[in-house]
Amino acid sequence: MTASRAPETVLRTVTANQITIRYAEAGSGPLVLFCHGWPEGWASWQHQIGALAAAGYRAVAPDMRGYGETDAPAEIERYTILDLVADQVALVKALGETSAVIVGHDWGAPVAWHAALLRPDIFRAVVGMSVPWTPPAQTDLLTSLEKQGIRDFYIQYFQVPGVAEAELDADPRESLKRIYNDGTGGRQDRRKSMIRLKTPGGLMENMDVPAQLPSWLTDAHLDAMAAAFRHSGFRGGLNWYRNLRRNVRLTAAWRGEPIRQPALFIAGAEDGVMHFPATRAQLDAYPRTLPACRGVHVIPGAGHWIQQERPEEVSRLLLDFLRGL
Repeated sequence: MTASRAPETVLRTVTANQITIRYAEAGSGPLVLFCHGWPEGWASWQHQIGALAAAGYRAVAPDMRGYGETDAPAEIERYTILDLVADQVALVKALGETSAVIVGHDWGAPVAWHAALLRPDIFRAVVGMSVPWTPPAQTDLLTSLEKQGIRDFYIQYFQVPGVAEAELDADPRESLKRIYNDGTGGRQDRRKSMIRLKTPGGLMENMDVPAQLPSWLTDAHLDAMAAAFRHSGFRGGLNWYRNLRRNVRLTAAWRGEPIRQPALFIAGAEDGVMHFPATRAQLDAYPRTLPACRGVHVIPGAGHWIQQERPEEVSRLLLDFLRGL
């Protein structure tokens, strides 16, 4: 008897929502759509793609708008949350499907959450990782930071077009190495953090220089991600952050609205996002804002890159959730 081979992951492109989207795909069955965050690409889901495809699902992970070989429009205003959700809606349709479970990590989590909120007819269930769901509110993050007197938050540094991308584009491999190391859990050598830019000189000066790669990060994966950012640059992904105020206005009609589909949240206990003051309140509000939530899983010792740091555990949680739908 020979062991069955895992379905092959293939890369394809499709025109959807008036842009070209490159995506990875494996398997057949119910569609599960994966949305990566900053600064990553489809390959951040490589472990889950294989696990879900082997379990009888059609796993699809695009390079999101502005990343990799997906189009990166020039205009900042073409990276709003409505554009990002529309990309996923159009991708589902371009794949010949009528519904999907949507999964998002980091910035991909707000995309997944809002996709579930805005198009419950298409997205029948949702999983968010690292960034909790909170319904659209009246105040944006930038304004909240300013009211607290905070001026050194990394998202504030990202706001001026041309500044952060010039720094990060200078050496994509080194930029990614430091960012990935900065968010990794279980580190005992942490001296700096990009969350608050305490040292003048930009993002790079506020992150440690790793002596070696984190255990989850291979040279091959880092090289592939660096090549992707040499192709696309960091501009597109940074433009997502430059629409935070615009997004509040665009989602005003859904202020306070819950997501009613089955939902799941996964994060690492050492993820910096889990230590933000608002995060605990967001999770505590789930009986009201996410009433069909079927689990909140905070994994000890894990950091921000949860699906790569703990691939087997995350894949198991996903499969348990999917099988229960």
